[in-house]
Amino acid sequence: MPVFVWEGKTAQGKTLKGEMEALNQQAVLSRLRGQRIQPIPTRVREKGKGLDREITIPGFQTKVKPHDVMIFTRQFATMIDAGLPIVQGLDILSQQTENKVFRNIIKTVKQDVEGGVTLAEALKKHPKVFDDLYVNMVSAGEAGGVLNTILSRIAVFIEKATKLKRKVKGAMIYPATIIVVAVAVVTVLLIYVIPVFGELYGSMGKALPAPTQITINISYWFRENFFYLVAGVIAIIVAVRLWYKTEKGKLIIDGWMLRLPVVGDLIRKVAVARFSQNMSVLLSSGVPILDGLAITAKTAGNKVVEQAIMKCRVSISQGKTVAEPLEESKIFPPMVCQMVAIGENTGSLDTLLKKVAEFYEDEVDSAVANLTALMEPMIMIVLGVIIGGLVISMYLPIFQLGSLVS
Repeated sequence: MPVFVWEGKTAQGKTLKGEMEALNQQAVLSRLRGQRIQPIPTRVREKGKGLDREITIPGFQTKVKPHDVMIFTRQFATMIDAGLPIVQGLDILSQQTENKVFRNIIKTVKQDVEGGVTLAEALKKHPKVFDDLYVNMVSAGEAGGVLNTILSRIAVFIEKATKLKRKVKGAMIYPATIIVVAVAVVTVLLIYVIPVFGELYGSMGKALPAPTQITINISYWFRENFFYLVAGVIAIIVAVRLWYKTEKGKLIIDGWMLRLPVVGDLIRKVAVARFSQNMSVLLSSGVPILDGLAITAKTAGNKVVEQAIMKCRVSISQGKTVAEPLEESKIFPPMVCQMVAIGENTGSLDTLLKKVAEFYEDEVDSAVANLTALMEPMIMIVLGVIIGGLVISMYLPIFQLGSLVS
């Protein structure tokens, strides 16, 4: 059904604007008059036609951020808690959402719900915005009649997940910036600065110190093969990215990442925190444990961890426990496995997983702080050796000349 943009005046002369779904322009005019609004016919037009058409450039379309989904979920929960019907709540949220892409998605969801499908089924049609975890929790909320509670829980979960992701990204920004600047500085030295010294020393007709000659040779080689080196680096990056998209490649690379010193420990703790948090939220929302494990495996962020979780699912389907395959994987710490085992025996797995998630969120904070504290001096030392070595090697002949004169 098309959407019309309208403008009209009330009996008091106040101008109102809005959008309305209708079969045609006459239906919009009739409905507005029924609401005691005098429409302005020239200002009633179908949205997306003429000057009102939205122009989108491929690759530059606005994305739906997790923060947008979190705000939508929190407001939707408040509306349902206040007794507002789902369709009306979606209609209000679609009108006040600033993100155009998200606004159209909410409108589509509203139309599907009006057409008779459940909210979960309508959300499932937009997997890029509403993932399996979100959809399954909404489905459990609809089935149990506690949709408002589930939506509030989802909003809190998205907020925590975003915060966790932001911490890890934030820890990488400073080292990455320093490395990029350092590579740029070394590149400029090798391409533009050192060749000047090379020409100057070459005109002197004397043998240069070994470090100086090696540096000049590296500079000339780097200058001649610069474009080949750049092309090679790009080719390696593309090849690794393509390999990572394959099942085998992802499994091998993720395994290497877990074995890295310091960084591997951080990745492991993030994976454990994410697994515990996701499973706790799903189980407490009424999602069956087998479905919960399948959803959590997809959101693990690491193929090795995903396989370990899927083994747990197979174990349960065969009548075994969750804790055993977790312990056999050697990925999850003994404390997590013991807490899961206690939770299974006492029937409070969701509560204990929540406590594990809270503990490992604090552990991630500590790991991020340790990683930052460790990387900063290491980067400075490496850069000092490289850049300092280049500078000293270029000034060695000058130092030797000074000693001969004296």
